[in-house]
Amino acid sequence: MNIKKYKNMNLSHLFQHKKTNATVLGWLCLMLMVCIPLSAQQTPADAQKEVISIVGATAHIGNGQVIENCTIVMEQGKIKSIGANVSATGKVIDAKGKHVYPGFIMPNSTLGLGEIDAVRASVDEDEIGTYLPHIRSLIAYNAESKVVESMRPNGVLLGQITPRGGVISGTSSVVQFDAWNWEDAAVKVDDGIHLNWPRSFGRSRGQAGVSPNKGYPASVSTIEKYFKDSKTYPLAKTKRHLPFEAMQGLFDGTKKLYVHADAAREITDAILFAKKNGVQKIVIVGGYEAPEVTDLLKKHNIPVLAVRTQSLPQSNDDDYDYAYKLPKVLAEAGILVGLQNTGDMERMNSRNLPFYAGQIVGQGLDKEEALKMITGNTAKILGIDAEYGTLEAGKSATLFISIGDALDMRTNQITHAFIDGRALSLESHQTELWKRYSGKYKAQN
Repeated sequence: MNIKKYKNMNLSHLFQHKKTNATVLGWLCLMLMVCIPLSAQQTPADAQKEVISIVGATAHIGNGQVIENCTIVMEQGKIKSIGANVSATGKVIDAKGKHVYPGFIMPNSTLGLGEIDAVRASVDEDEIGTYLPHIRSLIAYNAESKVVESMRPNGVLLGQITPRGGVISGTSSVVQFDAWNWEDAAVKVDDGIHLNWPRSFGRSRGQAGVSPNKGYPASVSTIEKYFKDSKTYPLAKTKRHLPFEAMQGLFDGTKKLYVHADAAREITDAILFAKKNGVQKIVIVGGYEAPEVTDLLKKHNIPVLAVRTQSLPQSNDDDYDYAYKLPKVLAEAGILVGLQNTGDMERMNSRNLPFYAGQIVGQGLDKEEALKMITGNTAKILGIDAEYGTLEAGKSATLFISIGDALDMRTNQITHAFIDGRALSLESHQTELWKRYSGKYKAQN
């Protein structure tokens, strides 16, 4: 094709031209691709090919243990050996005076499901409908999201990608944050279904306080009917029903039910409801008033992904720092606690996950206990603790090296990061801008 022939035509003329065909349109697309700069994520790292040893670091294991002057040997994506008396082999990374941590894990996240909140076309976190257990967040996950890329420089290397909206939002999956696509990213596929429990109290327009939600019993009854219909679905000789099929994992234990609830009554009702209807594994997400029902949570061994640490009180009677100390209160009561980040600007704020844990340290919790809430504890809650969450021989070499305390934003400066032994790029859109403008201001001085 002679593209010069069309050089001086405007687009409307071109599309009316009798010779316009798929070839012409193909050339147009190619020209647009050349003219418009495309910016994607850093190229995912290659598989680990050589043995790597990290030597001399303070290793924070993620289970409360700390090993000084530690050597970690990584081979074929796994931690081959770890300890103070381990011999280094292969390529050696000198980490004397530095700290090594397991990769941080962000649960209940919409990372990769939205890019720019103000641009609706770039947000794919929910679907139309009320009961959507068959909606799988994984296949909508954008592995090349610039927002996802910005997690790595703070040590957030894995996340549970979770849909939003409706009564049953859909099914989440756990991914790692250095991949070509969602297939490569997947760590645990379809790990659980997310249920937004109805509010027992509400605030009417113009009211100063809250009042009982009169529709609460009816809403709960509707949810119970849906669960009963789902449970009996395999026994019924009916046509295929994808939503009911997706629910079966709740009854055979292959999926967890993540119940998003805050009030004590809602948490209590949800737990009793789930047990009554044969749901085997339950996690409370939010749990703002969970300290009021710790006995029930402990009785049924139910963990809590606590409400965002840096949140305002939900009630006028609450302490100003209620959300800051909530994880500590639950942990001291014997509850397995992880940290999550639901709320305004949640995707962008997810990079602050380690500093949420640092906030709890400021409330008096032991630093290694706070670390567990974004590593070992969260891995257990999500069911990936056999491979991730702690630094142990035989587990995935998903970890990073920081110059200082990773829970302190002043000193968490990462020099190396690995996912399954693959050495990651720590460059991102933010680091590119930092280099550009720091050069500008240095030149002015």
